[in-house]
Amino acid sequence: MNYAPLLEPIYQFLHCRTPQAWIDEARKPENLTLLLTDHMVCELKAAQTAVFIIRKYVADKPSGDAILAWLKPYEDFIYRDEQDGNFINAHKNLTKSIIVRNELPWADDLVEMMVLLVKEELHHFYQVWEIMQSRGLPYRKITASRYAKGLIREIRTYEPEALVDKLICGAYIEARSCERFASLAPYLDEQLEKFYISLLRSEARHYQDYLKLAQQISPKDIAPRVQVFGETEARLISEPDGELRFHSGVPAVWCA
Repeated sequence: MNYAPLLEPIYQFLHCRTPQAWIDEARKPENLTLLLTDHMVCELKAAQTAVFIIRKYVADKPSGDAILAWLKPYEDFIYRDEQDGNFINAHKNLTKSIIVRNELPWADDLVEMMVLLVKEELHHFYQVWEIMQSRGLPYRKITASRYAKGLIREIRTYEPEALVDKLICGAYIEARSCERFASLAPYLDEQLEKFYISLLRSEARHYQDYLKLAQQISPKDIAPRVQVFGETEARLISEPDGELRFHSGVPAVWCA
């Protein structure tokens, strides 16, 4: 299938492409466990962000508590050494009607988008873990990259601008994920190539949904803020980095 029409808007949105040095290092077999582990954790973090936004901005407390419980089996696995790895039953229970506590004109759209995103990200989490299990790759805790923290520093502290910035930030993370899947896939074995290609469509839709919702909520044109985050994101991807992660830049040791 020709994915060029799907990827072209991503390439135009991002301010830079993934450096070849990152691809060269990420494709090495000895780094596979690290990359898959970080990918899995990133899927959980994306779901956590969506749950946070639902709970903070629109859901009543019972609905917020219920959707927070969706994350518990995954968080127990990643953070609390409760590694039973049985996410099938947990994923089947991701059903709950979110009761919106306010009459904001965008509240229902936010809930619809974020609930779908949570379900998809947790499904991707499970898919990555299945691949790791099939290859006998263990899960071990790793440190977070500087990438998300670098973007979060740009978020304003007052509303609704803070929410708008969070959504733009999310758009860049999803767009970069899509670009990296496409960049790395041709260098991987058939199973992983097929898996990463299968993720392109959902990641591309996620970034577009984030931007659409950000503009819907913002009282102003979001283009200047999109530019700010785009420049920051490109710098994080292009500059030397101290470690290899799925969204890392070029580690300093490669640039020596």
